[in-house]
Amino acid sequence: MQKPLLSLSNVKKYFPMGSGLFGKRNQWVKAVDGIDLDIYPGETVGLVGESGCGKSTVGRMIVGLEKPTEGEIFFQGEKLIHHRKNHKELGKNLQMVFQDPYSSLNPRMTVTDIIEEPLILHRIGTKKERRKKVDALLERVGLSSDYGNRYANQFSGGQRQRIGIARALILDPKLIVCDEPISALDVSIQAQILNLLKEIQKDMGLSYLFIAHGIQAIKHMSDRVAVMYLGRIAELSETNELFNRPLHPYTKALLSAVPEPKRRERERILLKGDLPSSTNPPKGCRFHTRCPVAMEKCKEIEPRLVSTSEQGLTACLLYEDKTAANL
Repeated sequence: MQKPLLSLSNVKKYFPMGSGLFGKRNQWVKAVDGIDLDIYPGETVGLVGESGCGKSTVGRMIVGLEKPTEGEIFFQGEKLIHHRKNHKELGKNLQMVFQDPYSSLNPRMTVTDIIEEPLILHRIGTKKERRKKVDALLERVGLSSDYGNRYANQFSGGQRQRIGIARALILDPKLIVCDEPISALDVSIQAQILNLLKEIQKDMGLSYLFIAHGIQAIKHMSDRVAVMYLGRIAELSETNELFNRPLHPYTKALLSAVPEPKRRERERILLKGDLPSSTNPPKGCRFHTRCPVAMEKCKEIEPRLVSTSEQGLTACLLYEDKTAANL
């Protein structure tokens, strides 16, 4: 069997919130609260969920912008330790495309300087070699190499995101975290950026963690999809399986809101109430306060992520009982 390129094992990230007596922390935002996830070479794993579910925090931990509170992250079988000594080496293989192309590019630097900077930090190539690689990447992402002497504020949102993609590619990484890379763009530009990412992946054999709240973008990009709810994974499945036969009640509710012109419309599932607080998540199943099929035991028992098909995992007590019965 193929080994994972990247693995997350019981990864948690808690952020302190206020302090109590003698300055001790008395509240924590449990942004990510124990997730396991594998990403294989050449694969795109989509990560979807409501705002505040922790999906962007997962991406930031992978590239070293946040340090896990607990758990371990492995890259090519070796544990990632995010500190200064190995951060530069880590950056060669793990890169990120950010959500907002307006704020992620330095307005005081030319496009060439922005893209070239990682090569300088890693002391790769001569100035002539670096500039040649930058020009080639600009052309690869659909921009003219003549744009290199301009500044980021002279470009549209779609062009800036292409510059951000070129910057992420400059070190020939093996995995790129795409953190909602099209959410700040006009609808007319979004498909262009998604298709560009797919073309680059095919050419370079990249792996992606593709984070988004837009279901259609997730469907277009992903080989497998992980659905997050309140810091945990509710369902993980191959893309077609998840969209055709969603199992977790939360996944069903998400997909019911998506129009499918070529198929009979699913019955709309309206969730009652707001997303609970991540500082004090509900006991038992975290979704039970909004779940239309919640049972009494869901208030007390925390469901495990169990296998429900050849390529699917679901954290729901409805399926834990069925799985146990089939063992």
